[in-house]
Amino acid sequence: MNASPTAIAQALGRDIPFATHLGINLREKGGGRAVLELDVRSELTNSYQAAHGGVLMTLLDVAMAVAARSLDATANGAITVEMKASFIGAGQGRLTAEGRCLHRGRQVAFCEGDVLDGTGKLVAKASGTFMLRHDRRELFDAVPQTG
Repeated sequence: MNASPTAIAQALGRDIPFATHLGINLREKGGGRAVLELDVRSELTNSYQAAHGGVLMTLLDVAMAVAARSLDATANGAITVEMKASFIGAGQGRLTAEGRCLHRGRQVAFCEGDVLDGTGKLVAKASGTFMLRHDRRELFDAVPQTG
């Protein structure tokens, strides 16, 4: 199933204009995993006509954030604390990113992700740390009160 970029913003709990501008589409999410797609257009390429590194970083960032949020129904956002990416090959055509949450604590999640091209070739890999945002009232209610 392909959803519109608006589905990305809804999955993250807020409008993400840059993800919408890039044309990122949510294909699936749940259970600590998210799969996104992006069709590389000429304005998203570098001088070698491959996806610009910033486009790949954004695709990985969003995929990992959605994966982390999929494990916490009370989270209303995910903020990237740290992220590392390795660029392995040229990304062209339709790119697919998979984000996976490796570990989630109460507020911090550790994730990894991959981007593949349409032939299944690995284009980039990343790891990242995300802080899950919660409504302040939910956090207050989660702390045991003393007498």
